[in-house]
Amino acid sequence: MTTTHEHAPEHTPRMQMAKLAPEVYKAVLALEIASKKGLDPSLVELVKIRASQINHCAFCLDMHSKDAIAAGESVERIVQLGAWEESRHFYTEKELAAIEFTEAVTVLTDGFVPDEVYEKAAKQFEERELAQLIAVIATINVWNRIGVTTRLVPGHYTPGMYK
Repeated sequence: MTTTHEHAPEHTPRMQMAKLAPEVYKAVLALEIASKKGLDPSLVELVKIRASQINHCAFCLDMHSKDAIAAGESVERIVQLGAWEESRHFYTEKELAAIEFTEAVTVLTDGFVPDEVYEKAAKQFEERELAQLIAVIATINVWNRIGVTTRLVPGHYTPGMYK
């Protein structure tokens, strides 16, 4: 008896927002570019991956995992992001502060970012860097919400294809 393992069919996107609202797409892209200035690119990718995990944005997970690997990030550190609290030894204190801050800003469960989470991040980042980090987190959350709502299809991205 032979067993075949067929993958489920790929879903289709609901719409192509970049074509339907090009001004919005360009504005978010400009925010994306501006938000990363002065931050370590590896840290930026870790933040984007963690927010995308929380928001269940498969397209952004695909994109940012591939970008991170292309930039030299290890698969192990990317995989462990989903359980970072149990895998703290894979990350620097600065990265841990950024990951925890990303969760707090993304989820906003209590309607605010807890003081202790903000203070941890503020101890690890200079004030300008922290402002940029807030912008990166806000921007990936915008992209995640666009991706999830429009059902962008993961799996077709190659690093650098949107540059």
